[in-house]
Amino acid sequence: MMRIDLNCDLGESFGAYTLGSDAAIMPLITSANIACGFHAGDPQVIARTVRLAIQHGVALGAHPGFADLVGFGRRALDATPDEIENDVLYQIGALAAFARAEGATLAHIKPHGALYNLAATRPPIANAIARAIARFDANLILVGQPGAAMEHAAREQGIRFAREGFADRAYNRDGTLRSRREPGALIDDPRRAAAQALQMARTQTVTTPNGETIAMPVDTLCVHGDSPGAVEILRAVRDALEQNSIVISSLRQGDRATR
Repeated sequence: MMRIDLNCDLGESFGAYTLGSDAAIMPLITSANIACGFHAGDPQVIARTVRLAIQHGVALGAHPGFADLVGFGRRALDATPDEIENDVLYQIGALAAFARAEGATLAHIKPHGALYNLAATRPPIANAIARAIARFDANLILVGQPGAAMEHAAREQGIRFAREGFADRAYNRDGTLRSRREPGALIDDPRRAAAQALQMARTQTVTTPNGETIAMPVDTLCVHGDSPGAVEILRAVRDALEQNSIVISSLRQGDRATR
């Protein structure tokens, strides 16, 4: 039986500003990556998002990023590995407190934005993130790019790793995500996103905008909560997976993450 986790970045509103359609998205996913207040989110938003995830039986994950509300965490900050390790630990602890208050626990950690991208190619940053997770709870799952520095860092720290693919993003030939500054980086057509998700789940490959098919082994698929039409994309992805007899379940339910 083929299984796949379906995750989404949520809880990214802040104060009076609302971003994304969390209430409509939550019933469609199995794992929620919840902003921890650095790149987005605040205590009230975190509390609401945690309760919403629990209500729908969705696995809770921390979504730590750079302390960059203005840039939404998509700008690389000149932080040392020690600073990144402590910042990630701080953010995990913040979300874990809200989860504990509701009688729940965290399942996974997925870095956000620029931190995610840097950790894919820079071992010192990947190691800092993995160390923070191991210090907090070695049973947590680190989610990241297949075969990249984060996967190696997780192995070194003895924590489980889940390989992630993106239904709504285009890929470069080396398996990295195409920069949002480049044309065609975002996939906003639900049919295209569903086709890409199905390809990754069934064949463990993805096709680049240049027509090259590359390996892309995945345990979980992501749709960004702030993407245009995220709800429609998620519905199309779910329909495509279920129509092809792929079971959608959280990482812990499927026990697919590896050490």
